[in-house]
Amino acid sequence: VQLQASGGGLVQAGGSLGLSCVASGRTASNNAMGWFRQAPGKEREFVAGIGWNGGHTSYADSVKGRFTISRAYAGNTVYLQMNSLKLEDTAVYYCAAGRSAVGISRSTVTSWGPGTLVTVSS
Repeated sequence: VQLQASGGGLVQAGGSLGLSCVASGRTASNNAMGWFRQAPGKEREFVAGIGWNGGHTSYADSVKGRFTISRAYAGNTVYLQMNSLKLEDTAVYYCAAGRSAVGISRSTVTSWGPGTLVTVSS
């Protein structure tokens, strides 16, 4: 599976930003996908995940209620809507595809996108 994310940029704290990720490949629509992020000096962490059919969504506690992950009906495009952004949301965001149909974690990722930078300013 090949992944290409877009939508990163600079936004003020409290603002909103949307990311999208297009997956290509024979089995892309059959797998769970998700978003991870890595801030400077920190490990890459899970942000949100979604199952193959748009169900089974999950979120990191730090983004619950602020971020929403969704998936296009065809299954090959995943979105991350980020609202009420905080300074600590600044990171490179990575789209990922997992080996299972419904859940995703760092240990089950099979493909990573190249990352897109999100910078939240005060």
